[in-house]
Order: sequence, then structure tokens, then C-alpha cells
Amino acid sequence: MNKRFFTRLLAAATLCTCGAAALPAKPAYKNFKVSVYVRAYEVDKMKDPQWLDSTWTVISQQLDVDKVYLETHRDLLLVDDATIENAKRFFHERGIETAGGITYTIDESNNFETFCYSNPEHRKKVQGIAEFTARHFDEFILDDFFFTSCKSPEEIAAKGDRSWTEYRLQLMTEAGRDLVLGPAKRVNPKVKVIIKYPNWYDHFQGLGFNLEEGPMLFDGIWTGTETRNPAGNQHLQNYLSYNIIRYFHNLRPGYNGGGWVDAGGLEMGMDRYAEQLHLTMLAKAPEIILFAYHQLLGVKLTPAQRTPWQDGTTSFRYDKVTAPIRLKDGSTVQPTTMARIADVVLKQTDRLVGKLGNPLGIKSYKPFHAEGEDFLQNYLGMAGLPMDMHPSFPDDQQVVLLTAQAAKDPQIMEHIKHQLLAGRDVVITSGLLKAIPERIAEVAELRCTDLKALVDDFGRHGKPGRTLLLIPQVLYYTNDAWEMVSAGRPLTGGVSGYPILLRALYAGGNLYVLTIPDDPGNLYDYPAEALNVVRRICSRDLGVYFEGPSKVSLFVYDNGTLVVENFNDEPVEIDLVFSDTRTARLENLEDGILTLPETDTPAGRRRDAPTGPRFRVKLPPHSYKGFRTHVK
Repeated sequence: MNKRFFTRLLAAATLCTCGAAALPAKPAYKNFKVSVYVRAYEVDKMKDPQWLDSTWTVISQQLDVDKVYLETHRDLLLVDDATIENAKRFFHERGIETAGGITYTIDESNNFETFCYSNPEHRKKVQGIAEFTARHFDEFILDDFFFTSCKSPEEIAAKGDRSWTEYRLQLMTEAGRDLVLGPAKRVNPKVKVIIKYPNWYDHFQGLGFNLEEGPMLFDGIWTGTETRNPAGNQHLQNYLSYNIIRYFHNLRPGYNGGGWVDAGGLEMGMDRYAEQLHLTMLAKAPEIILFAYHQLLGVKLTPAQRTPWQDGTTSFRYDKVTAPIRLKDGSTVQPTTMARIADVVLKQTDRLVGKLGNPLGIKSYKPFHAEGEDFLQNYLGMAGLPMDMHPSFPDDQQVVLLTAQAAKDPQIMEHIKHQLLAGRDVVITSGLLKAIPERIAEVAELRCTDLKALVDDFGRHGKPGRTLLLIPQVLYYTNDAWEMVSAGRPLTGGVSGYPILLRALYAGGNLYVLTIPDDPGNLYDYPAEALNVVRRICSRDLGVYFEGPSKVSLFVYDNGTLVVENFNDEPVEIDLVFSDTRTARLENLEDGILTLPETDTPAGRRRDAPTGPRFRVKLPPHSYKGFRTHVK
């Protein structure tokens, strides 16, 4: 351990956190705050007033900021008292709110090396950092490293016979309560301590992030909405930037402070960064934190960020981002860094967000600490199913979606049967069927075997986007269940087929099984006609779904508004289909133009297809459109 660090930490003087600050500047955004997180490395550099002033000028000329979070500790660097107070004063004089931040890492470059929370010296240091930060701020946030990956001999001995998940959940809950919250509030009773949870929520329990107790323990939570490059190590789909905000909101409504986005993904072009910002705010986050000061300063705008589909019609326009900025004094400045991207995108989204109500979605049950079919709801969201994840079984819906994670609940069959007996529907994935076949058999004797099938034909529902898809084989008893969508190799004129969507009756309800391919990304290769059936069945509570290709998402709100967004590299055309026959017009929320329903009957319409009003919408690549419905 760094003894010099430890000595200075313990000797830190108690400072007043309530000094007078300038009144905040007039908000630049109407529907949310925009904040910037500053790492301890950059806060430490702020001891040089010239560096602070010059760097802030670069950022503030390109981006309007409401608040900054000044980090006190990262990688055993503890910023000194005077530097923190001088930085706070600098921002307050400019009408910018300040709060604190802590990153509990020993060496971030060494596989994100965390503290070992059974080590007495480490525990003492963790507590001292919290106390130090509480002396300077009435609010501070823990960056998303308040977990432990430590497997030292000391931790191995402390774990004993427990699993790492059991041990770490208990250890980190106790550490949050006894080493951070308690000591911080003893130093500063007014302090609000927020925990920022990262984007890899399905794996939290293995490292000690406790979503069952943490949101109730801390004064607030924050949400990592970084999706970056979906082909990266985490394989997080674009839709997660929206979905995770809604999930964390449902953990403890009213306590999710906002989203958090970094520069990751810019190598894919400006659109990828813009989408992360935009989706975070579509989820109605009250604030967004831009990570971080050094990226907003150092990540330069380059022609490589101008994607090939930029033609002046897309929602995110490189030419607009790089145009000269007119300052308040009438002068102009040429934008130079990614700060300008954030400013343009967030102000554009702000104009839309204020017209949207509260988000709605297809409710999907994820019990605490459950695993299986990791992050599947984000793939489904990219396939056009609006998602709304909940930590308890939703008993107020016509349709509930259950993935393999629902097997964690020992009472899951009681929930399912109650739903079906009430005349409502349940959609389960092939993963859940495989996890609990004996229990599902209480409703219908179905099986998801270890056998696989290669398919390249969905019959009347079309051909997949790839030559072959690998799917699990779902089996059933003839006339006890019926295939609504099937696939084979080939299906038409072939010798075998397998269900993609299966339906079994139970009392007045329907149990559906949705077959998930071995690679969930192959959901995007399901033909549009097959996805249309799935969307229609799952969207009974929403009153609207769309027909069209995958990698298009639908966002629905409770005031009759909706947004559709295209994540494809090429333009698409979709039909919005409404169950309310009174839906007479769609109003574009950007320009007010009204659209009337289509009058032509789609070719090949099946007898069981919906007959409600449908509206044709064309979307450029990586673009969105918002609408308000008008009824007769």
C-alpha cells in the first residue's frame, strides 16, 4: 500500500462544504441536465489555473454544461484539498453545479484492479476516501468500480464454502453500508451518496453488485448506458442504452438519477456515439453524465467520423456538427472535439423528449441475481419488441415475456398459471423451456432438446437474412400445441420443420414458445414476416406494433406518442399498425406534418392478421422519427 497516500488521507482537514456559490446559469436544456465527469487525473491538473481555464474554454465553447462531477480518488491518486476547493470555486463562479466522485480502483490499467474488501488496510482506505470526499461535497457518485474481482489468499479464505456470488454480494453490501455510507454521513449528515451501476447488469452478482439491496441502500443510483461497439468484448446491443435505464427505474422508481455515456464507439462513426446519447434520453433519464472531461477535450473531430450514409436526410448530421459555432458575443469558433457532437445531439433530442410521455413496453420478468440468455431483451428490442424489464412478476398485463432468467423464481409456475387462468398470455423463450421442462409440463408437455437444426426457410414467412441459422429443436404433442411460425431446410418442399413460434392453450390463455437461435444476433436474420407475427402477439398491451425488418426499434409512451428508430446502414420502410380502429392520423413531432392511414390491403394478408389502421413510415439509415397519434 502507498503509505504516503494513507497518511495524507487520514490527516485531511475537515472542510466546510457549504460555501456560497454563484446562482446556476439559465438551463440550456428544458427536459434534462447535462453533466461532465472529471477523473481525479484531470482534477489534479486543475491546480494549475491556466490549464483549468484554457481547457474549460475549449469544452464550454462547444457544449453547454449544467454540472460537473469532480473525482477525488482513482488508482490511489487522492486529489489535495486546495485543488478540489479551487476547482469547485471556478465552476461555481460560472454558474455550474458541482458534485464529487470516487473510483475505488487500485490500478485501473491492471484489469481494473479493485480493492480487496476483506483486507483490513484496504477497508480502512476505502472508508477514509469516503470521509474525505464527504468533507468537500454534499453529493458524490461512485463510478462503476464499486465491485470486487479480488481473489487474494485472504479473500479465498474469507469466502469459505460459499460461491463467489454469495460471498461477494454479502461482502459488497456490507462495504457499501459500513465503509462508505455510514462514515460519509457521520462526516457530513447532508451528503447524498449515489452508486453508478455499469452496463453489464446480467453479470453483476458475480462481482458483488447487489441490485436487490443496493438501490434501497444508497441515496440514489446511476445507469451506465454505454453500448459502444456491439462487436466489442461485451457485445452490448444498441438498444441497451434505452433498456437499462427503464430496468433500473423499475428497481426503485424515482431514484434513478440518469445515464452515463463515454466516447467508446466513435471508431464506428459519429452516429454510434450520437445514438447512445439519444437513446439514454428517450428513456426519460433526468440527467446525463458525459464521461469524461479528458475525452471531451482530447477526442478530436475527424472526417473519419462522417459515415457513408450521411446525405443530409439522416437524424445525426456530421455537417451540422462540424459547422462553425456562433458564440454569445457574436463571434464564431470552429468545433474541434467530441464535445460538439454531444451538444448538437442532446439539444436536438431535448426538443423531442419534451413531447413524449412515460415509456411503456412489453413487461419482462427478471428475478434478482438471475442468469441465462444474457442480455436477450436487448436483442429483442433491436428486433422491434419494446422492452420493459421488471424485478417482480407483472400481474397487470395481457402479455408477459419470460426468458431463461425467470427460472430463478421457485414460484414461476404459479405466476404463469395465474396469468393463463385469467385469460391472459405468456410468451416464454426456448431457453426457459429448456431450463424447467418438468414445470412447464404443468401447462403443456413441451421439450427443448439438446438437438439443433440448421434452417434456411421460414415458408410463407420468408427467407432468413443469412444462408443458415442454427436453432434448438422444440418438440410438442400434435394437436396439443400448434406452430404459428416454422422453419426448415427448406421448409417449403422439404422433409422437416421446427417451430419458431409455438402456441399451446391453457384455460382461457395462451402459452407461446419463442425459439431463440444459438446466436441471439441471428434474431436479426429472422424474416420480417416472422418477426411481424411475434411483434403482434407480444404487443397486446401497447396497442401498436410495426411490420418491417429487424434492427428497427419502437418506443411507446403513455400520452399517445411513439418513436421509431432505424439502426440499419440503409433506409427502411415500415408499417405502424394500431389496434384502435379510431386512429385516424399520425402527426410528425418534428415538423407537424400529418399522415393518413394506408388504404391498400397488404398482399398476402392472412385471415388472422390485424385489420387496424396502418401508417407507412420511411426511415433513413441510423435515423428516427417521432409521432403523435390522433383518434377520431
